Amino acid sequence: MASWLKALAYGAGGIAVVGMAALVALQEKLVYVPVLPGVARAYTVTPARFRLTYEDVWLRASDGVRLHSWFIKHSPNHRGPTILFFQENAGNIAHRLEFVRLMMQKLECNVFMLSYRGYGESDGSPSQHGITYDAQAALDHLVKRADVDTSRIVVFGRSLGGAVGTVLTKKNPDKVAALILENTFTSILDMAGIMLPFLRWFIGGSSAKGPKILNCVVRSPWNTIDIIDQVKQPILFLSGLQDELVPPVHMQLLYEKAIEHNSNCLFVDFPNGMHMDTWFTAGDRYWRTINLFLQRLAPDDK
Repeated sequence: MASWLKALAYGAGGIAVVGMAALVALQEKLVYVPVLPGVARAYTVTPARFRLTYEDVWLRASDGVRLHSWFIKHSPNHRGPTILFFQENAGNIAHRLEFVRLMMQKLECNVFMLSYRGYGESDGSPSQHGITYDAQAALDHLVKRADVDTSRIVVFGRSLGGAVGTVLTKKNPDKVAALILENTFTSILDMAGIMLPFLRWFIGGSSAKGPKILNCVVRSPWNTIDIIDQVKQPILFLSGLQDELVPPVHMQLLYEKAIEHNSNCLFVDFPNGMHMDTWFTAGDRYWRTINLFLQRLAPDDK
């Protein structure tokens, strides 16, 4: 019996050591995927391909990294909401242009699309601290623009972008009017236990069981669940119930944590929505949901 327990302990220790080595060496490549397999890092299309009026905007993050973005204007004199959009972890902003085209059509909004550092034409390498700086640079640029209604800047984040957007919204209660989250995870720590099941006992977010001894080596934990209750602005949660990457329960947990401290939260689920296509499979109901949220937030009086 003693020898069996000793072997079990050695086995668990071995798994932890292997897991730690893998996390230290590969975590950025797992969390951030600027280049899809078989696809060039450069933009394959620009907004012009979709007949969208846009401006190339170059920014400097507070640590000096040069960033590229697109400001896509609905129309010259339009004063509607401006969506600051943060993408998922894989690919670049060009891969989201079909979604953005439809967003502008359905919501009559401007859209600002930021390339995280290391993505698209932006310099640098991605990290949690770095992308947090990038998001702040984008918001600071928007609030200085004369062609933007700065009282109607809404942050929209999908998946990783939801984690980015939550941090930015929490830090800027006077600059961000509202937050929209779609298919966002509670934390990278929780996702690591899903993506690498053999490490589940050794890694996880604040609600996870086990010793969590590998948490200390995760450089981009993106603990959205630990800060969502500090967001005071209205929040819309959009959850695809067929999400094959982030378990839908993550969105439910985020909503439950937020609503404890912020009564201005709305949770809407879409039965056929997967991780990337909820906006497509849900059809008009998806856009009506967002439109009603924006109207309630700031009715358009044009």
